Amino acid sequence: MNLNFYILISILTVLTSCNGQTNEFKNNSRELNKPLAVFDTVSELSNNIMVIYQDKENNYWFGSWQDGLYKYDGKAITHFTNKDGLGSNRVEEIKEDKQGNIYINTSKGLYKHNGNSFLKLTEVLNSESDWKLNPDDIWFKSLEYSGYVYRFDGNNLFRLKFPKSELGENYIQKHPNYPNPYAIYCIYKDSKRNVWFGTSTLGVCRYNGKTFDWISESDVTEIHDGPANGVRSIAEDKNGDLWFNTEYRYNVYNRNSTSESNTNMSTFYERIKSIGCLDGKKDGDLNEYLSVIRDDNNNLWFAIYLNGVWKYDGEKIYHYPIQINGNSIPIYCLYKDNNGHIWLGTHENGAFKFNGNTFDKFKK
Repeated sequence: MNLNFYILISILTVLTSCNGQTNEFKNNSRELNKPLAVFDTVSELSNNIMVIYQDKENNYWFGSWQDGLYKYDGKAITHFTNKDGLGSNRVEEIKEDKQGNIYINTSKGLYKHNGNSFLKLTEVLNSESDWKLNPDDIWFKSLEYSGYVYRFDGNNLFRLKFPKSELGENYIQKHPNYPNPYAIYCIYKDSKRNVWFGTSTLGVCRYNGKTFDWISESDVTEIHDGPANGVRSIAEDKNGDLWFNTEYRYNVYNRNSTSESNTNMSTFYERIKSIGCLDGKKDGDLNEYLSVIRDDNNNLWFAIYLNGVWKYDGEKIYHYPIQINGNSIPIYCLYKDNNGHIWLGTHENGAFKFNGNTFDKFKK
């Protein structure tokens, strides 16, 4: 494990520590602020852009870990902060429902933006029966990293405790002072509408509406005796195989007995070594990424914290360094917009957009 990996773990540990979320348990939403007619406009985004989303109306939304939320309509950038009714200036998830309402997951709870104001969604008491898999539900992670997830069915926000597993309980017993192994870093819906959860140390879990099926951390990343990078992004390729944080791909739904697989794996999937280390080195360190997406041409794109963006077209691997003044900068998330354009969010240098050859810093 080289120095870059330890730098990454140290930074991510700081970023994923946050104040507890405080919500009242009610059966409906309450309005925090009266509708605001005018919001502040700014000339540029802040430096720390950790999430990017484009809505059905083609507006871009940018979430910052420190400076709130930005909306770009193609002409102006509108800036929303806690003074506008957004509970916190730390934003980690942005999602949208069929009606076009925008949902912003912050360190102080989940907020719904209806175009005029922000409403805080309050939780309802949950039970095991609230674990359901409805096609229109929206899932959110808990920014407490406490082993809870949220399911919003359009009316109620259910706070769901992640079920205990033998894998998780053994980890807690072995590492009682480490962060909660059930902490959820990412949530992904696959083409069969199953929901996948990427965890801090336990690997990934698939929820199919009835059962929770695990692919362990030791089978997803290198084996770590202690805190791991965790699964921070999930993508499905054109063949329906899943990608979780490493150079392996996981055949879950189209298993082929002739595939090269690990015979010790669970019967519900095969692990297939596919692209190897991105830099082509046998013992290289570019085999764990923070973000992965699939573009409109079925290429896979990977973001590596201090080693740029990499594209895999099924045969070849292409490297796109992300640098300023000749120095690599820390990068975080990849996003594909409605027109198939690739965007990149960074820790310290704002947002970038791919021009077909390189990534250019976004300016309105």
